[in-house]
Amino acid sequence: MLVVEAKLKNGTPEQYQKLDEAIRTSQFVRNSCVRHWRENKGTTRNDLQKLCAVLANNKETPWVNKLNSQARQSAADRAWQSITGFYQNCRAKIPGKKSFPRFKKHSRSVEYKLTGYKLSDERRKIRFTDGFQAGEFDLWCSQKTLVYYSEQQIKRVRVVRRADGYYCQFLIDVERQEYHKPTGQITGIDLGLKEFYTDAQGNTVENPRYLSKSEKRLKKAQRRLSKKFRQGQSKNYHKQRIKVAKLHLKVSRQRQDKAIKDALALVQSNDLVVYEALKVRNLVKNRKLAKSISDASWYQFTEWLNYFAKIYRIVCAAVPPHFTSQDCSVCGTRVQKTLSTRTHQCPNCQTVLDRDHNAAINILKKGLQYLGNHLNASTSLGIDTELVEVSTILLGKQKPTQTPWESPTSRFSVETLRI
Repeated sequence: MLVVEAKLKNGTPEQYQKLDEAIRTSQFVRNSCVRHWRENKGTTRNDLQKLCAVLANNKETPWVNKLNSQARQSAADRAWQSITGFYQNCRAKIPGKKSFPRFKKHSRSVEYKLTGYKLSDERRKIRFTDGFQAGEFDLWCSQKTLVYYSEQQIKRVRVVRRADGYYCQFLIDVERQEYHKPTGQITGIDLGLKEFYTDAQGNTVENPRYLSKSEKRLKKAQRRLSKKFRQGQSKNYHKQRIKVAKLHLKVSRQRQDKAIKDALALVQSNDLVVYEALKVRNLVKNRKLAKSISDASWYQFTEWLNYFAKIYRIVCAAVPPHFTSQDCSVCGTRVQKTLSTRTHQCPNCQTVLDRDHNAAINILKKGLQYLGNHLNASTSLGIDTELVEVSTILLGKQKPTQTPWESPTSRFSVETLRI
């Protein structure tokens, strides 16, 4: 699946206000479904779908009937997704406190399925036709991302409100395939704070620290917002609130852009990528490093790395991070280090390496060992033959008769295109 995003432009304030009403109505339906599930034991997904019709016909909530029927069903599906996630966390015995699905207070989106909107023939305009009658908007996006897809391929349309305006996301049923030319390169990466990551060849990628660079402007803008709040929520308060939100939005977009570009470059230049499976939730419990770890956005980077690995048909493996910085990459001797010790000096084999470079080599070795064990187990059990074929070629145990990346794939993948 492909997600194409376009900005809704040239609308009047009244039109945007009607979009806000549709978003609030979707939030009301979702919260009503959660409340119905809490108060009625044994509630199923079909019961929540029926509740949408009850709310639409209720005289006390006439505004619900203005929202498109399939948009109401989408709101019920969101509620059911939260409920099933709660059940799965309970069954999986995930550590930590597990609470019921919460009521949403500040929803920012409403989702339509196949009705409630109409696209123009040239894909430059969209008209919302539900009871709110938001009217027609211009779509600001690259024409090639929408004009080549038929209306039958567009499965859902989501309207999202952000600090800098309203956006429309199109979920398109299309299969994405990218050919990866084998480079013969394999690498392991060690994620860090001094450098964003260091690979097994000793190359480093700079950590941009976007939040730290914007922190001075953010503090100044938030102080002004705090002073205006004391005077009451006037128009100037809301203007300043939007300015602060735009600064935060810029930081999040910078992080996403950095993660996408670095992950894509890493996948295109290697046939095998190994990284350490860090538990960021536990790492941010350190109060001294929590802000820096969050600013690095390791989790977002690894998610994009796995996504591009599937698209380009390469192997991307995550290995446990235990003792990757302590063990010597040459002889295996465990050399204890504090976080401030940035150089690895082995007393046994006299190896001197940068701490992160040594860790990246250990991560690559762990990945190769994992793939070798997985290869032997898979060939004996007859499972995951595609990974077996790729791993066999990378480990040098078989000559490539046919490039595995050229074979067609039936997997759907999701990509967000920033316009």
